[in-house]
Amino acid sequence: MRISARADYAVRAALLLAGAKDTGPLNAEAIAEAQEIPHKYLESILNDMRRGGLVVSQRGAGGGYRLAKAPEDISVADVVRAVDGPLVSVRGVRPPELTYPGPAEALLPLWIAVRANVRMILEGVSLADIASGRLPEFVHALADDPAAWSNP
Repeated sequence: MRISARADYAVRAALLLAGAKDTGPLNAEAIAEAQEIPHKYLESILNDMRRGGLVVSQRGAGGGYRLAKAPEDISVADVVRAVDGPLVSVRGVRPPELTYPGPAEALLPLWIAVRANVRMILEGVSLADIASGRLPEFVHALADDPAAWSNP
């Protein structure tokens, strides 16, 4: 699985908004500057997040973007799906919609298992978890495994 720049930028922008939940809306320019994200690209990302129900925008002086829900109610998976679509697909198709003939038949459960694990991790971590620096223990356990950083 590859995390796109779009998804990375979206999560970073959402985290900035999570940290500003009590200070009012942030404009796209301030978010772009704070996270070193190209401004025009960020505008497109924020529009996808707005359409996905994750952020709301406010026009005018003092306007900008804010989260549409509490940070603890928005998972990383929600953000990635809003800007990139399904978390895991094979050739643009969700694994449960695939079929394989002959010896490749066993690929289907493998792709479904990959999808399930990605979902478990990204759905199990909220913006509040990351913003607070308190990731769930299962994330630390996976990240602390020396094999996680090896390049086989």
